[in-house]
Amino acid sequence: MRLAPRSLAGQLTLLLLLALAVAQGIAFALFAWERIEAVRHAHRDNAVLRAASVARLLRDTPPALHESVVAAASTGLARFSTSREPLVEETDAGERAAAIARDLSAALGTESESVRVAPLWTRYLDDDDWEDDDRDDDDREDDDHHDHDGDHDYGPRHKGPDWFTASVALAHGRWLNVAVGPPPGAPPWGWTFVLTFLLSALGIAVVAVLAGRHIAKPMRSLAAAAVRFGRGEAVDDLPEAGPEETRETVRAFNRMRGRLDRYVRDRTAMLAAISHDLRTPITSLRLHAEFVEDGETRAKIVAALDEMQRMAEDTLAFIREDMRREETRTVDLHALLDSVAADLSELGHDIAVADSDRVLVACRPVALRRALRNLLENAAAYGVRATARIDRDGSGVRVVIEDEGPGIPEDDLERVFEPFVRLEASRSRDTGGSGLGLAIARSIVRGHGGDVHLENRTEGGLRATVALPGAEGT
Repeated sequence: MRLAPRSLAGQLTLLLLLALAVAQGIAFALFAWERIEAVRHAHRDNAVLRAASVARLLRDTPPALHESVVAAASTGLARFSTSREPLVEETDAGERAAAIARDLSAALGTESESVRVAPLWTRYLDDDDWEDDDRDDDDREDDDHHDHDGDHDYGPRHKGPDWFTASVALAHGRWLNVAVGPPPGAPPWGWTFVLTFLLSALGIAVVAVLAGRHIAKPMRSLAAAAVRFGRGEAVDDLPEAGPEETRETVRAFNRMRGRLDRYVRDRTAMLAAISHDLRTPITSLRLHAEFVEDGETRAKIVAALDEMQRMAEDTLAFIREDMRREETRTVDLHALLDSVAADLSELGHDIAVADSDRVLVACRPVALRRALRNLLENAAAYGVRATARIDRDGSGVRVVIEDEGPGIPEDDLERVFEPFVRLEASRSRDTGGSGLGLAIARSIVRGHGGDVHLENRTEGGLRATVALPGAEGT
């Protein structure tokens, strides 16, 4: 299953949308990282200033009020307590812990020895961590009485590891302990980001579709012109539009079309001139043949001259039709085939056409009619009885013509399409013809973008298959 679009506009749109998604993702990651860093610094600075403020307040407040101050200062992100021994044994040697200790000392205006900061993200606190180490078991069991030592923590507890913990020395051998929770995490993928992405994607998609169609339009015109030119239709020079690469491609096509057209016309004109000029020497030879006294010799010479005359006339007739540049029209192929068979039947040929639905095909009707007539006439003349049918073949169509004759040797199946090649030994036109029928038929069909193939039937006889592209059924 192919998911990627086939058109240039679709591929360009998909490419730009993927680029937008990657760019938005990278931008979001960078902005999120910057915001996290900013929030971390702000959270740390706020915790340091809050701890310093509480420490100064406790220094200036009577011990009896310490419990109330600590309780009022504690929040979900920073919990305070007082104890006789510091909760943090010594400042961690880590860079961040040391930086927090320096900032807290500077805010308090005290020596660094009076401030201790525990490792970040490594210390997990439990209820015992907040209690005074020298309290006896009775004190621990009587937590509900809140003794005057104030050895308790206050405020909501946060779950998980603390971001950092610190201990600040107070007067009278007491310590203020603070446990700071982690800062807010990465910003969520809110509606603002989603809406921004959707609006950007919509704008880029519209621009990509319009740009893709504009870029692909000359290429579509070029493809259509190439198909028409391949079918032998007259094609004018295409306008050079679009990007420079597209202009170069169109320019090269126009030059190629002009050269091929001149080549074909020159060769056709030369062949027509030769065929026309042959009439004069043939007529002269016919007059001289009348003076031959031997009647049998004279008859053979005249028969040969008649054959040459017919070959020249057939060639001229084909060239005249080819040079008329018949316009392409859409016709019903079954009706055309049935009409040709009916004309040949009136001349005494036994031809039957199988019933078929209406099949529309773009062609040059007069030329295609002549090709089908040559094939049907050849099948009826050599195969006694001919049958024809139309088969659909994907996006194209096939006309199958079969006869009940002796067939053709395998080595001659392609050779019979060469001009003036006849397998019939007789020189009579009634039996052998001029040898141009099959050559003309294949030339016409190939001029429509198709081809003609011959094959021997296993049950006897010959089968001619005409393959034509671009047929449509209704």
